[in-house]
Amino acid sequence: MQFDMRALPLPARYKIINSTVTPRPIAWVTTLSTDGVRNAAPYSFFNAVGDDPPLLVLGLLKHPRHGGMKDTASNIMATGEFVVNLVCEADAERMNRCSVDAPPELDEIEYAGIETAPASVVKPPLIATAPVSFECRKVAALDIGPRQTVILGEILMAHIKDEFVIDAAKAYVDNPAMKLIGRTHGSGWYLRNGDAFQMDRPTYDPDWRERQ
Repeated sequence: MQFDMRALPLPARYKIINSTVTPRPIAWVTTLSTDGVRNAAPYSFFNAVGDDPPLLVLGLLKHPRHGGMKDTASNIMATGEFVVNLVCEADAERMNRCSVDAPPELDEIEYAGIETAPASVVKPPLIATAPVSFECRKVAALDIGPRQTVILGEILMAHIKDEFVIDAAKAYVDNPAMKLIGRTHGSGWYLRNGDAFQMDRPTYDPDWRERQ
């Protein structure tokens, strides 16, 4: 069956993307308003998109009622700084608590009972329990369509907890031990980062036609 994404109503487009592009990593984004109010919010329209410079992308949907930017986007646009924290199983409930539609004056870090640590080069805090945190600055922001802002952020500093670093000189990390979680199909569905398998990248076979 084909779905014409140009003609489908918005809820149907969202459901198709949300239910098929899985699993998706979760960016637990911490920001500061210009008044110094702390904000923490999870986003799963998120991924890494480059390494020179090291770049992350956030897809930030606007408010469903009034169409304005949510706190995370507003803060990034105003200050140019944010931290992307990855989410482990132990932090799942606190992360989920940050998804509430809270008033902008609320300190969501305090509301969710989150322990923080100071960042090195940006003002928003790190989430202290996160296995990995990326301090970022805004490189570009694109308003594409009426209800979304796409943010490209350069990673300035990466924090990885010591227990997950296998060999710092070679930048080897123990990803399975982090017990990261991701988003999957439908509202409220998550998955654990397990049941992995490995395949070596093959070399090109110039005689592949003869082997058919």
